[in-house]
Amino acid sequence: MSQFLIDHEEFSFLKELGLKSINAGVYNGQWEATGEIISTFSPANGKAIASVQQGSIADYHKCVNSASKAWQQWVEIPAPKRGEIVRQIGNALREKLEPLGKLISLEMGKILAEGIGEVQEYIDICDYAVGLSRMFNGQILPSERPNHVLLENWNPLGVVGVISAFNFPVAVYGWNSAISMICGNTLLWKGAPTTSLTSIATTNIIAKVLEKNNIPGAVCSLCTGGKEIGEIMAQDSKIPLVSFTGSTSVGKEVGIKVQERFGKSLLELGGNNAIIVLEDADLDMVFQSVVFSCCGTAGQRCTSTRRLIIHSKVYDTVLRRIVKAYGEVLKRLGDPLDKNTLYGPMHNQAAVEKYTKIIHEVVKLGGKIEFGGKVIDRPGYFVEPTIISQLKPTDDIVLSETFAPIVYVFKCDSLEEAIETNNNVKYGLSSSIFTKDISTLFKWIGPKGSDCGIVNVNIPTSGAEIGGAFGGEKYTGGGRESGSDSWKQYMRRSTITVNNSNILTLAQGINFQ
Repeated sequence: MSQFLIDHEEFSFLKELGLKSINAGVYNGQWEATGEIISTFSPANGKAIASVQQGSIADYHKCVNSASKAWQQWVEIPAPKRGEIVRQIGNALREKLEPLGKLISLEMGKILAEGIGEVQEYIDICDYAVGLSRMFNGQILPSERPNHVLLENWNPLGVVGVISAFNFPVAVYGWNSAISMICGNTLLWKGAPTTSLTSIATTNIIAKVLEKNNIPGAVCSLCTGGKEIGEIMAQDSKIPLVSFTGSTSVGKEVGIKVQERFGKSLLELGGNNAIIVLEDADLDMVFQSVVFSCCGTAGQRCTSTRRLIIHSKVYDTVLRRIVKAYGEVLKRLGDPLDKNTLYGPMHNQAAVEKYTKIIHEVVKLGGKIEFGGKVIDRPGYFVEPTIISQLKPTDDIVLSETFAPIVYVFKCDSLEEAIETNNNVKYGLSSSIFTKDISTLFKWIGPKGSDCGIVNVNIPTSGAEIGGAFGGEKYTGGGRESGSDSWKQYMRRSTITVNNSNILTLAQGINFQ
């Protein structure tokens, strides 16, 4: 029996995606790599799926040069025609929806419904981008000078670098690539090393569409690799925009390196997200939302709920019913590829060790474990979803982001107290409130309400739609991806003044003779 899962009959969908036992992790119009060979593993059982030869520094430079050359052709194609290529990419993803979704579940560890949903998100953003390719526009502005026209125009940047994280190995690249492409940019993608197979399979789908349309494959280049590839991308003046998704600590380093060369960065970083439950909340809706937002992806979403702020009048009822719901979730723990599984593994052993360390520190601080708190004794990287009470909202461990299925619960006695607790963290990604009071709603979304980029009412903190701009404030980085006017981040703005007379007229009435 082969050491790789790819050679087992039950994982035949991997070969359907063009994967082999050893795969080149670099694409710049052709597949070739000269870097280290690594294996990626299934979090559900710890077994090797297949191997990937990653990119070297030399490979990276070839990719940048190829993407830059491809831009010369790509930028000449009218935006609606670029949209047509993106439409075809969306259709190609539709054809591979299930196998690519299965690969995400196998390699990342999220349950199958979430894996398929992530591919669907890329498809949806392709549809969105197709429409946008006929709609993004500049302006004609009134000039104060006679016979002058004042215009505002948007042009592409060139090569956009995308560094994505393990937890959304397809969707985040999809947000960046679909919109960036219709804007007229080419791309160079570095996915997480632990989800390299997903990066390769996704790029393979895109490459076939480009090839069919006689478009250079380097329009969507790929260079898998470790930290050294990300570092050189951040420092590379040939990459005018670096879009980074990951931890705040690494994102800070990326942002500084890009700023040192006066490049642009789009940062989607950490979150310490809270759900507020007020006394008038629909509790049935609360329980469904909390379980999904805390336990979904085993707490490994940047939008996962880390804190529950519950009004004292319903605190006991809410906590009791959530503990019961967690018990039901744990009964459906298992293989992410099993359609009946509701709760899957952590991504790797390092994540499990961090979980264990946090639990130890919580107990030492006097926190009470209402549910969970243990590593599960079975193959793979499984831990119990955990609820912790009796800590203070201002404790350092609470104020820090914990990328694990751990939620802290607190009491509050008023909306004002709840908002203060929500805002009293460094991060500003996602937030939710459950209430039926319209006055409370408008306080929550107003200037003295949530200070997050995503502000929800009667829905959980996770599960954003593609039509709205996604991102957060403060230590979350301030970037915006996906919908709304986020396309502007992938372009440069020019203010244009045209004098169509034979007289020179200066602004502000200045006479310079």
